Amino acid sequence: MTDLLELREQIDGIDREIVRLFEARMEISRQVAEYKIANGKKILDREREIEKLKVLCGLAHNDFNSHGVQELFQQIMSISRKLQYQLLASEGVSGSLPFTQVEKIDRKNCRVVYQGVEGAYQHQAALRYFGEDVNIFHMDSFRGCMEAIKEGMADYAVLPIENSSAGEVSDIYDLLEEYENYIVGEQILEIHHALLGVPGAGLSDVKTVYSHPQALMQCSVYLEQQKGWRQEPVANTAMAARKVSEDKDRTQAAIGSVEAAKRHGLEVLKMPINHDRFNSTRFIVVTNRKMYEKDAKKVSICFELPHKSGSLYSILSHIIYNDLNMCKIESRPIPEHNWEYHFFVDFDGNLNDSAVKNAIRGIMEEAVNFKILGNY
Repeated sequence: MTDLLELREQIDGIDREIVRLFEARMEISRQVAEYKIANGKKILDREREIEKLKVLCGLAHNDFNSHGVQELFQQIMSISRKLQYQLLASEGVSGSLPFTQVEKIDRKNCRVVYQGVEGAYQHQAALRYFGEDVNIFHMDSFRGCMEAIKEGMADYAVLPIENSSAGEVSDIYDLLEEYENYIVGEQILEIHHALLGVPGAGLSDVKTVYSHPQALMQCSVYLEQQKGWRQEPVANTAMAARKVSEDKDRTQAAIGSVEAAKRHGLEVLKMPINHDRFNSTRFIVVTNRKMYEKDAKKVSICFELPHKSGSLYSILSHIIYNDLNMCKIESRPIPEHNWEYHFFVDFDGNLNDSAVKNAIRGIMEEAVNFKILGNY
């Protein structure tokens, strides 16, 4: 039987040869890139890659090796494309992204829209970001906010996109994909939910609790301990407070903020009632202009993928290979396409960074319906 040490030495020799051949292949890939740059050709030639993989897999002597050859050469081809994209960028052929860099967005001379009524968390986030004196108004729905900035009624909209305990606000992701509106900022707001009632009411009077579905979820531990309380979802927490205030019914309570209680003449029956004491909501600031601040540090993109094995890994590899930190990924189903999805990805970077440009160029070439959602 061959000694294990001898076998390892044979593998080491083969590995050195693989590295030598890999570097030789990369040098030819560099020359291919130079030719494509000189002749205006695209980097990705998917039909050639598919045909070449078929030939290479046919050279293997069993099914296991055939599958391994396919996986190996898919990675080699992917690395080759990344090298070619980098060369395109170094030659200034990568193209500029259709976004304008600004020093700072104007937070004073603008008109801002949010969903809900005064006292809603969206209202508080907007005031926190733009200042108390901003020209501000509200709409009844998230879609109404997106329409307002699309039509120029507002310069910016402030919308909730995720909560630290209840997760993403899925409607916002769908609207970001649908509308040609873009993220230019974000605001994190700590959420301290209170149980609000009419003046003079007590906990023993409560029979029905109104609030936004996410607020009800964030307070579910407390609510489940209250026997016989009925939970009724409404559009947002401030609307729940307004309903309780207008109905003047001691059996009704709302889950909302202390600010909402002040604005609607309610009393705090108990606070805080959210089970996560570090509960926070991230709000995005959206506009209809393709712009980003000079010191923007996060890029958001969305895309669809070919419905085949490894396609998501291939896309995300552009982020990894360019040494960018991916900080979030979400998926949303594509209507009328069962089991196919839009992907939403956030990663650290600025659209002016060469690594970001290189990653985006690669993703644009390989993904379907790619869109930059913003840099902020």
